[in-house]
Amino acid sequence: MRLALFGRLWILANVGLLPFASAQTYQVISVSNAGTIAGTVKWSGAVPHLPEFPITKDPQICDPRSKTTTDLERLIIGPDGGVANTVVYLKNISTGKPLSAPEQRRHLDQKLCRYIPHILRVPEKTELSMQSSDATLHTIHMEGAATYNLPFPFANRVSSRTMSTPGLVTLRCNGGHVWMNAEMFVIPHPYYAVTDESGRFELSDVPPGTYQIVAWHEGWTLAGKAQTFDVLTEKAVQRPLFSEPKTWEKSVTVNANKGSTIDFVISNK
Repeated sequence: MRLALFGRLWILANVGLLPFASAQTYQVISVSNAGTIAGTVKWSGAVPHLPEFPITKDPQICDPRSKTTTDLERLIIGPDGGVANTVVYLKNISTGKPLSAPEQRRHLDQKLCRYIPHILRVPEKTELSMQSSDATLHTIHMEGAATYNLPFPFANRVSSRTMSTPGLVTLRCNGGHVWMNAEMFVIPHPYYAVTDESGRFELSDVPPGTYQIVAWHEGWTLAGKAQTFDVLTEKAVQRPLFSEPKTWEKSVTVNANKGSTIDFVISNK
C-alpha cells in the first residue's frame, strides 16, 4: 500500500497536481512596500448531490442527535456561493515575510467524531498539536508528507508531532470511524490561506512582483469505498474513497503598497 501511495504522489507531482511540486527554498527577508492579494472562490452552476455516510460506530458519541448519517464536509458552499475550505497559495514565491500560521489551524480536535478544523495549515518544522474530545478510541492515520498512526484512548490529552516535510497529508481514523476525513498542508512559506465560509481569502505582506496563484480544493466526488481495518476490533470496514483534488491557477501582479484582487469561479464540470 505504501509503495502505491508514493507512486501516486510521484504521478501527481510530475503532472503538476501536487501543491508542493514546484516548492523552492524559502528565505525570510525584510519586506518593504508590500502589497496584498485578496479575493474569493465561488461556485458556479448547480450544486451536486452530496451523499451522506452512515454512522456505523459509537452512535451515542458520534450521533447525539440520532441523524444516523453524517455530512462528509467535502464541499461547503455559503449562501452567496462562496466555497469554504479552499486553499489558496502562491506557487512561485521564494522570499518574503516569516513563516507562521494561525493557531486554530495548527491544533486538531476530534469532536463528535469529526476533525476540527477540516483543513489544517502547519508550517514545516513546527508542531501539530492533537487531542480528542470524545470518550472513545480514535486513531489518527496520516498518509503523504507525514506518516503517523496515533491512538487517542483518553479524552482531552494533547499529543504533538513535528511536521518536518512540506507537502500534503491526508488524515483518516483507523479506530473504525471511517467517515472522518481531513487534509493538512505542511507549508514551506507563509503565503497560504484557507477560504472562510464566504469563500474569501487574503494574503498579506506580499513582496511586489508577479506570481502564479493557485486555488486547491480537496474534491467532493465520492468515488467508491475502500477496505480498511478497525484497529480495536481488527475487523475489515469500508471507508469512503474520494476523487482527486482539483486546482485552478492564475497570474497575479502585486504592486508596492497596493492591493490586488483575484477571484476564482469553480464548478462541477
